[in-house]
Amino acid sequence: MKHEDIWRALDTLAAEQGLSPSGLARRAGLDPTTFNHSKRRMPDGRARWPSTESLAKVLVSTGTALEDFTSLVTGARALISSRPIARQVPLIGFAQAGGDGFFDDGGYPVGGGWDEVSLPEVADPHAYALEIAGDSMEPVFRDGDIVIVSPNAPVRRGDRVVVRTRAGEVMAKQLARRSARRVELKSLNPAHADYSFELAEITWLHRIVWASQ
Repeated sequence: MKHEDIWRALDTLAAEQGLSPSGLARRAGLDPTTFNHSKRRMPDGRARWPSTESLAKVLVSTGTALEDFTSLVTGARALISSRPIARQVPLIGFAQAGGDGFFDDGGYPVGGGWDEVSLPEVADPHAYALEIAGDSMEPVFRDGDIVIVSPNAPVRRGDRVVVRTRAGEVMAKQLARRSARRVELKSLNPAHADYSFELAEITWLHRIVWASQ
């Protein structure tokens, strides 16, 4: 077994589950950064291997047999997902999306702070992925889910969207109504309030085109 084979198998298993590496770690009850690319090498360049305990927790949480994981490591089995895997999509956590340096003025992903995840192809070359954290978007989106967002997709009433306000708040909602002056948003979690904004208060509004459910 080679270092890169183990990590490739973990990445493939995460993709089969519709998760990023951090989403896979979270599902296994591990620290979300356990499988991050930055954790795969020591500061001095030496290889860092995932622990046996971490691998065991991943297999249990995903219902994967040891033999199936071993076949991913050896290359005997390729990705067996019903989801077409086509290209790498830039990925950040939902909480990060409200920070500076991740989007340009048009709402397109920029900068080097993005991770990547293999997810279904979409026509929009500027599409990006967000990883859901917490339960504020349940039952529609759950902790660890990945959503693909398309800045160039047309948005209609009833669509699920990601909105960023000029105050830096990022939220996933359902578009209830959009007029020439206001945008009304319905919360995905019925326990949370709905929102209404003046258009001038919104930086961008993008449509969610896919989710790893």
